[in-house]
Amino acid sequence: MKLTQLPQKWNLDNIFPGGSASQELKAYIQSIEVQIIEAKNIIDDCNPQDHQDLAKVVEEMSLLSSRLHESSAYVGCLVAQDVKDKEAVAIRGKIDQIGAKYHSLWTQFDVKLTEVTDNELKTLLQYDELYPYSYILSERRKNAVEKLSFEQESLINDLAVDGYHAWSNLYDLVVGKMSIPFEEDGKKEKLSVGQLDNKLSSQNPETRHRAFEAYEEAWAEQEDFCSEALNHLAGFRLNTYQHRNWDSVLKEPLTINRMSQETLDTMWKVIEQHKNTFVKYLDRKAEMLGLEKLGWTDVDAPIGKADTKVSYDEAANFIIEQFNRYNPKMSEFSRQAFEKAWIEAEDRAGKRPGGFCTSFPNTKETRIFMTFSGTASNVSTLAHELGHAYHQNVMDELPYLNQNYAMNVAETASTYAEMLVSDAAVEAAKTEEERIVLLEDKIQRSVAFFMNIHARYLFETRFYSEREKGLVSVTRLKELMEEAQREAYCDALGEYHPYFWASKLHFYITDVPFYNFPYTFGYMFSAGIYAIAREQGAGFEEKYIALLQDTGTMSVEDLAEKHLGEDLTKPNFWKNAIQLAVDDVDEFLKLTK
Repeated sequence: MKLTQLPQKWNLDNIFPGGSASQELKAYIQSIEVQIIEAKNIIDDCNPQDHQDLAKVVEEMSLLSSRLHESSAYVGCLVAQDVKDKEAVAIRGKIDQIGAKYHSLWTQFDVKLTEVTDNELKTLLQYDELYPYSYILSERRKNAVEKLSFEQESLINDLAVDGYHAWSNLYDLVVGKMSIPFEEDGKKEKLSVGQLDNKLSSQNPETRHRAFEAYEEAWAEQEDFCSEALNHLAGFRLNTYQHRNWDSVLKEPLTINRMSQETLDTMWKVIEQHKNTFVKYLDRKAEMLGLEKLGWTDVDAPIGKADTKVSYDEAANFIIEQFNRYNPKMSEFSRQAFEKAWIEAEDRAGKRPGGFCTSFPNTKETRIFMTFSGTASNVSTLAHELGHAYHQNVMDELPYLNQNYAMNVAETASTYAEMLVSDAAVEAAKTEEERIVLLEDKIQRSVAFFMNIHARYLFETRFYSEREKGLVSVTRLKELMEEAQREAYCDALGEYHPYFWASKLHFYITDVPFYNFPYTFGYMFSAGIYAIAREQGAGFEEKYIALLQDTGTMSVEDLAEKHLGEDLTKPNFWKNAIQLAVDDVDEFLKLTK
């Protein structure tokens, strides 16, 4: 049954009624503060050689973690939907302070784990109460050995609230309040960053080029602030790494993503070996648009004369239908998300830019945030975030501490969902022109993962290298950004985006450093999974769910070995994965010859 008149504003009241004025939220946060004290006492009294003591700590920290996540996710939604909600911003500050104490509890517990030998821990993990947490506890112990003392790590956590994380929060606040003048069809208005960002992929080349000029000008006005924020975020990380005697800026992101440097290097090497194919696509698109070379906004510009705008209801029904072909359970879950108003999609001012999915572990629900204006990119974003939501949904019945999957495998579920939708759209095309348009939209995403995100990775790697020697100037940041873009795009563009370092929220996120390569990993990993799904059809669904449920308790190498029989440190898997995207380009070049 087709969905109609779907709500485009999410419902948060069943989680905590009353928004930032919620008394239930206030009481909930106060109870977490009390629980923090109780948890500290339990850890203080814990004998790490006693399996019952360890199990008691794990149980208490699991409950505390889920409750803190619930409140943090809710306040994050409040700030995202209205960046001028000062009360929500204040509550977020309060939760950040509680979060610092919470992280110190984990640090305190980790120290306890280091008092246990490897053999003792193996014995302890055989007990029924601890066995389900074998991977998590072993991982925590291993990582704890590589960090500083409890007192030093606690100090870092405390100082991060008003230093490290504060820069990220300030960036969100400043960007959320940016109001950029823009004129279209004789109408002058002031747009948020998110609204102007949607104009960058306009069908009208004049509109997107003028939008890009306004965009660059707006970020130029914020360059000094953004430079300060980025430099100090990096400085905090580098100082922390130095005190821990970590010799690589990639150690933390690789550890967080449970993957090896060898796997990362192999993936990028295979991508670089295939970039010539995507340069041919960029050249062909430039030719089709009557350009010698594509400009920055032309890369994502739609082609074809047809109006590609779709309504929110149309997008919802299309996504549900395509999910149903391979994953009926994901399709039904998505229907529920639309009908129960779990998605904030309304196109209005005052919202923060970008999109995200957040989970509520105690309520066992998710919420999706984006700004929907009817573009093909919006439909992809919607499918992407629903993939995240479904991933969380299949994890809900697992022990909470085993639900903590890393960003790279989180992006697997989301990009897999995108592939289902985009590929099905290409297959269902009624005319050759429609097929070209849809195929090109799909290839755009490949270019984003193989070139745009590669540029971010190159920029950030080199920026950190220079930041070790001192503050990096605005001029140098722009140079580093453009150099990285030229290299990543193989100099195939005629115009670049030197202020990308300022405009990209991902560079300012403190939860996960190097918020770039996990996207490409997820895209490539999901391509390999999708190839199997196409062979096996709906029969693959249970295997897919099993893989997702293991994402919180395995390294990516072990995950691929167990569920796919593949070695990620070798090029074969990555070559097979990228071939799907190469085939898309080959077909596009053939159709547009």
